[in-house]
Amino acid sequence: MNIQWFPGHMAKTRRLIAENLKLVDVIIELLDARIPFSSRNPEINTLINNKPRLVAFNKSDLADEQISGQWVKWYAEQGIKCILINSISGKGLNEVKARARELMSEKIERDRAKGKLFTPVRLMVVGIPNVGKSSFINRIVGRATAVTGDRPGVTRGKQWIRINSEIELLDTPGILWPKFEDQEVGMNLAFTGAIKDDIMDIAEAAMELLVRLSKNYPAELCTRFKLEPGILKDIEPLELLETVARKRGCIVSKGQIDYSRIAAIVLDEFRGGKIGRITLEKPGDREETGTVKEVGPEVQTATDL
Repeated sequence: MNIQWFPGHMAKTRRLIAENLKLVDVIIELLDARIPFSSRNPEINTLINNKPRLVAFNKSDLADEQISGQWVKWYAEQGIKCILINSISGKGLNEVKARARELMSEKIERDRAKGKLFTPVRLMVVGIPNVGKSSFINRIVGRATAVTGDRPGVTRGKQWIRINSEIELLDTPGILWPKFEDQEVGMNLAFTGAIKDDIMDIAEAAMELLVRLSKNYPAELCTRFKLEPGILKDIEPLELLETVARKRGCIVSKGQIDYSRIAAIVLDEFRGGKIGRITLEKPGDREETGTVKEVGPEVQTATDL
């Protein structure tokens, strides 16, 4: 399945980010902790150039703790500090604010030395669709300010939000890139909901996800769908999907499988963490993970939700 999704408003978002860079002091980039490589938009580095940046792994409560630890170690080896956060519970958000203030300190002192009146330091939040930017903003601000949703494309325009007397924050819509050269990246984005379900074959996506889980998280898969562990050996992808469908009663007339229904169940339960804490990629899975570079005085990484 070849997955590509780049609606017109994303091209506008690229222009919006570029046009507003001169207005902001620090970039906060949110990544999905379940797919730390696939959720990193390769265009962000070019767009933000040398702006100081905080990188936040969001949705870490849904990710495999052991693999998240591997990612934290990997980023540390690149000179990138990782902060584990959770936008729902608020875990780690105070540290994010503290790190942001550290990055802002030089600007604040520079302005004071010039005798300028204090002005709020401005942050910009960027990330792919459905990574949890609005939930992150609402939690860090402390009130429901940004529009939230469980589907990509909810936030369509920029929003300036005052966090406190010292910090203002610019929310931006989710942005993907025009072409996924690596279709595994496209599949990972589809699994996590960064790409709209209605532009792809969800039965094929669910089947591929089940195959991944059968290889890397067989115990969690068998427990959730009440499968006998031995059934996963040498089972064909379609047969696995159909077996799961029968276990959940996704049958229509004459015993036929309701593929759309079981596909929606599999994807929804993965996205909601009901199958277990799962991460779909590890450091070293691709050579490209070694190309991440620091941007600004120090790149911080926060992990969440």
